[in-house]
Amino acid sequence: MKLITRARLLALAFLAILLLASSAWAQGKYKVLHAFQPERPTSEEGGLVLDAAGDLFGTTMYGGKYNEGQVFKLTRTADGSWKESAIHNFGGYDGQFPAAGLVFDSAGNLYGTTYLGGASGGGTVFKLTPTTRGGWRESVLHSFARSQDGWAPTASLIFDQSGDLYGTTPFSDGGQSYAGTVFKLSPNKDGSWSESVLYTFCSHSKCSDGETPYANLAIDTAGNLYGTTYYGGANNYGTVFQLTPNRDGSWSESVLYSFCSLADCYDGGFPYDGVIFDKAGNLYGTTSEWGAPPGAGVVFKLTPNNGTWSESVLYTFCSRTGCTDGATPQANLAFDTAGNLYGTTSGGGNIQRCYNWGCGTVFKLAPNSKGEWNETVLHAFAVRPGIAPEAGVIFDSAGNLYGTTTGINGNYVVAVFEITP
Repeated sequence: MKLITRARLLALAFLAILLLASSAWAQGKYKVLHAFQPERPTSEEGGLVLDAAGDLFGTTMYGGKYNEGQVFKLTRTADGSWKESAIHNFGGYDGQFPAAGLVFDSAGNLYGTTYLGGASGGGTVFKLTPTTRGGWRESVLHSFARSQDGWAPTASLIFDQSGDLYGTTPFSDGGQSYAGTVFKLSPNKDGSWSESVLYTFCSHSKCSDGETPYANLAIDTAGNLYGTTYYGGANNYGTVFQLTPNRDGSWSESVLYSFCSLADCYDGGFPYDGVIFDKAGNLYGTTSEWGAPPGAGVVFKLTPNNGTWSESVLYTFCSRTGCTDGATPQANLAFDTAGNLYGTTSGGGNIQRCYNWGCGTVFKLAPNSKGEWNETVLHAFAVRPGIAPEAGVIFDSAGNLYGTTTGINGNYVVAVFEITP
């Protein structure tokens, strides 16, 4: 479902393939925990979540009983292998094609979104509640009505301290805009949920406030929301934005940064996923394209400074011959306890054993004493179960990394993997 073309990247990789130089990769111990059956395509865009017992949960956009997507669980067995089970199969009325990851509440319930389906066909927000018999019960909290509150959510949800849910839709038919929304779901005493639209994008001239948010949100301790838009902004290469709650219940939007503000878009363009905070309140994220030529995406940092924000590029992908360092990052980043950043790229990596544009990587960025960031490829995907990761990675308590991949040989097959440092 990713809407990003690889035309530029294909051309660059094809020119470089005969000149491919060796690169020092610090390959971790890579292991496929589960590969879904290839005869039922199962594209995965959302990431994984871990429960307290160490079980993994995720979604497949297709596949399942009705081939309209499912929620799955992976449980580690006594011999160290993993057992997969489908805990819910979507059937249209309760949602279709979940494109995002899941989130737990404190009681162990799971929440997520579906791209389409529901009462009006515009997608849903759903809840999965564990039952006393070991199963899960699904309920639809909200069905998007397209013309009223947006449609086709592609991002995972977040909670605030009051138990309200927040998310985005990339499209919004009707009204002033076709360019997406930020929404809120609040629980009622009777168990129902009320939805409200906090902001509709492209409300300013030439969509200078941003357009088409594909990504999940981040929230700070004051309750402000942060996210990205793929298009729009001052240069139409996407934005990082902030939403601030007002006393009257409304929300004010401000653009913290518009991409392609530097010559030749050295600062990146077209951010597909969201931003994360460090302990000092700085924001970090990726753009899927541009950067220093022949850049194929960047990792960036936004630093607050007396009400304004300054952007710095920590790393530009395709900096090595043949894009062996990765290309086209499309997923959220993650910090480890030492302050290193981890993420995935959907292209680049091993172009000799994969396709001309590479099959993607898992990478690490480590800060050095000079204030620079050094990139290491932890794993370069090849033609095996799963390639082209479009979701980020998560850590367990032992420091192992978990993630998912998508396509192989023209099919979209989810593989769940583990990397042990």
